[in-house]
Amino acid sequence: MNAARRRRIARTAGLVSTGLGLGAAGVGATAAWILNAPRRPDLPYTFTPFEVGLEEETARFEAEDGVSLVGWFLDDPDADTVVICCHGHRGNKSDMLGVGPGLHRAGNAVFMFDFRGNGDSGDGPQSLALHEQLDLRAAVDWVAQRRPDVRIAVVAFSMGAATALLTAVEDPRIAALVLDSPFATMSDVVGAGIRQFRLPPGQLVPVADLVNRVRYGYRFAEVRPIDVIDRIAPRPILLVHGRDDHIIPFSHAEQLAAAAAPGTVEFVPCPGVDHCGAYFADRPGYIARLADFLRRTAHHSPAGV
Repeated sequence: MNAARRRRIARTAGLVSTGLGLGAAGVGATAAWILNAPRRPDLPYTFTPFEVGLEEETARFEAEDGVSLVGWFLDDPDADTVVICCHGHRGNKSDMLGVGPGLHRAGNAVFMFDFRGNGDSGDGPQSLALHEQLDLRAAVDWVAQRRPDVRIAVVAFSMGAATALLTAVEDPRIAALVLDSPFATMSDVVGAGIRQFRLPPGQLVPVADLVNRVRYGYRFAEVRPIDVIDRIAPRPILLVHGRDDHIIPFSHAEQLAAAAAPGTVEFVPCPGVDHCGAYFADRPGYIARLADFLRRTAHHSPAGV
């Protein structure tokens, strides 16, 4: 092979390597942007409790870092439990207008709120279940001040479920958890998303993690519910997950259930159900199951109380 051909091959290899590197960086930047960048719908129209024949008390409060938050409170003076409902990534409190009113009709007071950057809440640093812990903690503060006489439970979905688990570890006021479609680790759920595009997660997740740390200030390793779920005990957890979940694979729920302290988790696998789809597969049955769990576990006190 002559020198000119070797130089051409070297240049071509260099261009390919540069292209692959730029492609990986682009995928990483896109993944980090999807997770963290503020985005709101073009039209701000949402349903409210009016649609389900309920009157709400609008709550305005702040997270510890000053982000303004908004929620709806459906009170019941006779209730011994307030259920805080947490929506998923890029959702808002109107997403909870099925579950929330259903649990209210079952005899619970209910608080639905918007995480930062969503719905009526203000903008602030967003993430996938890291900064949102400040929002849930502020919601618990609001409920505890508004109804200091009752137990607090959290019903949460997807990112909200991961947020609820991580928050409950540090906040013993949360006495019971219903976690629908949570993820076990942030890195694995990002990898699952990358895998859907037939790209190699083993190569691209570290790039996305690096971009996320540099651009948004935190590492994927800071969001690992699986590492702390064993610290929830003796407080009870109802874990619901669809076997056909294409966003957060069912294996995440299996890992979480296995990592929890023995006797902590009631695990409900849902055959034929996709991401956060258990409610829609059987609305009355879903509400009845959650209401029964909240009733049966009402005797549990928050840890350390």
